[in-house]
Amino acid sequence: EYMGGTLFSLRIKAALGICRKGAGFCLSCEKAPITSDSTTKKMEATLGYWDIRGLAHTIRLLLEYTKTPYKDKYYVLRGEAPNMDMTDWTSVKEKLGLDFPNLPYLIDGDRKISQSNAILRYIARKHNMCGETEDETIKVDILENNFMDIRLGFGKLCYSPDFEKLKPDYLELLHGKLKLLSQFLGDRQWFVGRKLTYIDFIAYDTLDVHQMLDPKCLDQFPNLKEFLHRFEALEMIASYLKSSRCIRSPILWSCAMWGNKKM
Repeated sequence: EYMGGTLFSLRIKAALGICRKGAGFCLSCEKAPITSDSTTKKMEATLGYWDIRGLAHTIRLLLEYTKTPYKDKYYVLRGEAPNMDMTDWTSVKEKLGLDFPNLPYLIDGDRKISQSNAILRYIARKHNMCGETEDETIKVDILENNFMDIRLGFGKLCYSPDFEKLKPDYLELLHGKLKLLSQFLGDRQWFVGRKLTYIDFIAYDTLDVHQMLDPKCLDQFPNLKEFLHRFEALEMIASYLKSSRCIRSPILWSCAMWGNKKM
């Protein structure tokens, strides 16, 4: 009876690589199924952003490190301030099904996420990269907001018409912030614990753009420099940074006073 029914059917499906749930065969339906190229393509996430580095660089680094299949959807900002043409984005922003249409966004199957930090946390949760203990999670939360403050200040400086006038004071204040980060990192490899968290990706991007702004800003903080080198040496990161897909610059829109051109 079983050979003519359920058991026989399951054996045939196993031989053909078909799971009871209709995907690739897995012995207990708990292991990752075998997928065809067409299935894999359907599972590919889409990251939408302007055709600059901006807030998407950290996300791309995390997607690359976690080997998440994804494709970039670039939106082009045309013209010069104050007459910049954003229609490449505005013509579709209300048609994507995003609760809060904004760039960057990540579409991963039925999940549609905007806001850069929400996207980072979403990817990180999938890979246990948000801290392993309550103490680590608290540190992650603190650092995320700390780096956000630094990044907001960076953007405010670079988009200001008084960029050159404001830069010296900004760098002086930055020194104090870098000192605190250096003290926090200490002799650890990563900012929160023994393992990478998504905060290390934010830290890398933030420190890297500031080193581009002022190549000497990390000279008094060797552990921060070592952190950058260590991060860049990670296999998946090193491969991506060397690839033609990596956008290191321009960092900001064309209307910025600095970081608006290829470097």
